[in-house]
Amino acid sequence: MTNLLKKSTIASVISLTMAGALASCAVGSRSAAGGEVTGVGGSSWAEPTPYGMVLVDRGSMKVGPGKADSVWNIEASARGISVDGFWMDETEITNGKYKQFVFWVRDSIIRERLADPAYGGNEDFKIEEDRDGNPITPRLNWNKPIPWRNPNEDEQRAIESVYRINPITGVKELDASQLNYRYDIYNHTEAARRRNRLDPKRRDLNTDRPAATTTPTISKDTAYINEEGEIIRTTISRPLTGAYDFLNTYIVNVYPDTTAWVNDFENAYNEPYVRMYFSHGGYTDYPVVGVSWEQANAFANWRTDFLRRSLGKEGVYVEPFRLPTEAEWEYAARAGVDENMFPWEGDIALSEDKGCFYANFKPGEGNFVRDGHIITSKVGTYAPNDFGLYDMAGNVSEWTSTAFTESVGKLTSDLNPEYRYDAAPDDPYRLKRKIVRGGSWKDVAHNIRSDLRMWEYQNEQRSYIGFRCVRTQIGFARGNKQKGK
Repeated sequence: MTNLLKKSTIASVISLTMAGALASCAVGSRSAAGGEVTGVGGSSWAEPTPYGMVLVDRGSMKVGPGKADSVWNIEASARGISVDGFWMDETEITNGKYKQFVFWVRDSIIRERLADPAYGGNEDFKIEEDRDGNPITPRLNWNKPIPWRNPNEDEQRAIESVYRINPITGVKELDASQLNYRYDIYNHTEAARRRNRLDPKRRDLNTDRPAATTTPTISKDTAYINEEGEIIRTTISRPLTGAYDFLNTYIVNVYPDTTAWVNDFENAYNEPYVRMYFSHGGYTDYPVVGVSWEQANAFANWRTDFLRRSLGKEGVYVEPFRLPTEAEWEYAARAGVDENMFPWEGDIALSEDKGCFYANFKPGEGNFVRDGHIITSKVGTYAPNDFGLYDMAGNVSEWTSTAFTESVGKLTSDLNPEYRYDAAPDDPYRLKRKIVRGGSWKDVAHNIRSDLRMWEYQNEQRSYIGFRCVRTQIGFARGNKQKGK
């Protein structure tokens, strides 16, 4: 199993200790005049603009439909919420960007095997000691290039081991079944809950009651690969023993389901998309599809780790990339304007007088091409909304982090609302629904509205669902300005 997987040391695992480190680093008391308390400063930094992202300032708006519509059975359910500032990808994640993730997983497997004695045992591909010769947790050496051009016999076997020969076409292709990504996520929310404090005396601050004597039970996700090469995910319930009980382990096969183009449409000739949409260079700048909610989360984790490694510092904290909450997504899509049903002003998806479309959707029955496209379009083809975000309606629907339940709007706070449920493998399937937003290239105008909620099962891979990432903003700086506010 270790030969097939590359463990990602996610920054969120260590962020609790890093918070203390930052507080004690580069901090000193100011010159105290006359014994007065003047405060101490802390280390600070200017956060650079993340590549390809737009800053969405903190703000408030009424989310959800503001008007009832008996034709579509929609009830007026708008409610006020506020969200903090965050960075958001200006476009949906493209095939090209997701392919970088896939190739990274491929290359990590090759490097692991190049260091394996069964493939020559080149120790240069794995770092097991620090500069002083002290043993450390082994990690791959990404500074050592893979010998693609002139490999020796053992190196050639390691490189070829991630490919297979298609038994029908005879063409060499990536063996997608091997492309598994292992990562850890520390559940800060559960770790912070008062009921889960390690010190029983701190679980209930009411001094009129005796201190709790029972140990809380926690649920911990873990995963492994069995002897048949299958990914096995389990959820363990056990008494709380320490901080590592909130560290969850996941293994995800990262290759998109390219067959979604056939399976989503009965009796349709979509085979060319199966062969070309993800692999052909002509679709590099099109949104990736066939990616499940689980795969989108794995990509966000890898993206965080990839950025941290590029900084070249051990233990540095990086605010993680993640999927947007439903509230963040809707606020960003509607540009913070209560009256907007779409990412633009008005309640139509095209300018009737000019035939100018605002998004890629299905304009008429059986007519996919009236807007100039038959399936997806290149990201950024249409004009952005007032926050500078492209394709927040149509093109592909987008995963959010929020779990779906019929009463989700009544369960969440009005401050940074989020409903999170990490379904266990043996949970009923209906508990594995996640909210998707924005509608897609296959939807009529009504279904690409920004104020409507839709859902899909977290393990489903559709030809019309993609995603984009967000990052919580550190500090506050003016970026977008809400209209009329």
